[in-house]
Amino acid sequence: MAVNAVRRQHDRHACRVVMCAALIITASGCSTTVPGTARPESMSRSVSVTGVSDPALDRPLPAALLLPPEEFPASYQAVTLPPSAVAQAAPDLAGIPVGARVEPPGCLPLPQNYGPEGTAMAVGTSEDGGATISVEVVVPAPELPELRNHLGECGEVHATHRGVTSTVDTVAAPEPLPPMGGVRTLAYTRTVTSGQPGHELTQSMETFGAQLGDARILVTYMTFDDREVDRDALDIAFHNAVVYAFGGDRYLGSGVVRVPTGSANTRAEPHHVVGAPSEGDANS
Repeated sequence: MAVNAVRRQHDRHACRVVMCAALIITASGCSTTVPGTARPESMSRSVSVTGVSDPALDRPLPAALLLPPEEFPASYQAVTLPPSAVAQAAPDLAGIPVGARVEPPGCLPLPQNYGPEGTAMAVGTSEDGGATISVEVVVPAPELPELRNHLGECGEVHATHRGVTSTVDTVAAPEPLPPMGGVRTLAYTRTVTSGQPGHELTQSMETFGAQLGDARILVTYMTFDDREVDRDALDIAFHNAVVYAFGGDRYLGSGVVRVPTGSANTRAEPHHVVGAPSEGDANS
């Protein structure tokens, strides 16, 4: 029974993050109708010194900073998730479902608005369907050191949800070099293991994060098997996501150096330097 419960939970994770990404338009199990009336972009958004914003909120809209599917690596078919799918898929990347009990008690994920005012997400699926690359935009987000400290204090967390207990292990990784000036970065690996010995299921992730002001970009490679991380694809997706969000006219914070967005299959070199500190941390 416990093994079956774990497998059901695993299947839910797979549908949310993998199947909804690949089949969001055609699969009835994952498709969603988003209510509301379509409006021209110029009517609903305006450009300010902090980015493209909703006048009612006076801050950047996450969706305006989100990497378009066509800017993903070519071998990853990508879609932009509707808000209802974001609310399910984004918590899965933390490895701790909403409503779970955790040990240590203070290691629930940091508070985040998973609605369209706070989070936007696009997901690309590998050609064999066994891995995904997720790009998540969070606005507003706490300072990056707060996330870094939380991850350090909660390196191993036991989360129980609907009778299933998972172990979430998070380890700091070498930070990617910022693709542009003024951006701070971090990186970590995460594994989520559940089930009994001999029947364990493992969700493996590697995440690159970047932040400018109160806008955060998280790019995550995830798989449910033991394959190696597709580093070229992760590097390209991270570079393109950061440049798209913070370059050009989308986000004009102080100290930002304009960098033109390249194609989905090219990146500035050197882009990812193992062990290199981020520019922000070097100055902190």
